[in-house]
Amino acid sequence: MYASRFTQLVVGLFALLGIAALGYLSVRLGNISIFPTPGYTLYANFDNISGLKTGDQVQLAGVPIGKVKSISLQENRAHIGMRINTGIQIDTDAIAAIKTSGIIGDKYVSIALGPSEHNLADSGTIRQTESAFVLEDAIGQLINSSSSGGGGSKSSQSTSGGSQAAAGGNPPAGMSEASNPKAGNCNCIKN
Repeated sequence: MYASRFTQLVVGLFALLGIAALGYLSVRLGNISIFPTPGYTLYANFDNISGLKTGDQVQLAGVPIGKVKSISLQENRAHIGMRINTGIQIDTDAIAAIKTSGIIGDKYVSIALGPSEHNLADSGTIRQTESAFVLEDAIGQLINSSSSGGGGSKSSQSTSGGSQAAAGGNPPAGMSEASNPKAGNCNCIKN
């Protein structure tokens, strides 16, 4: 038996609604905007952006004000293009920094305003930047600094001084026989 036309119409509508819902979720979860919000573009150059990607947020005082639109390499530095929403003014002394949400969260660009009264225009460049903190580099530096610490020189002096006194030699300066039990049975200080 074949389904009636009404049943076919209802099934077709549900299929279209399902496809539309999947398309909407794909756009929302993929940080893709079909109709970009009106705004202007600012640029900034960083030494290291480690993990920042297009579509990541740009924040001012913790509030999202735009998105990263482009990432390229310019004169061996990362050149970032940011789309800032209309109505948000960034001054010429602002500082752009790459930050992380939580310990291992997503990266974003944080902007801190400066004292200047002049605002950047469209296609302006934020001059003061702070590169991303790279956890792996910090751990590597910590490991390298602790392994090359040179803490063994004091212990070798006290060990050699103790063995010298035990062998019958004079104890090192500042060490008396009273404080060296291996020197003999006498707990007296010789002058």
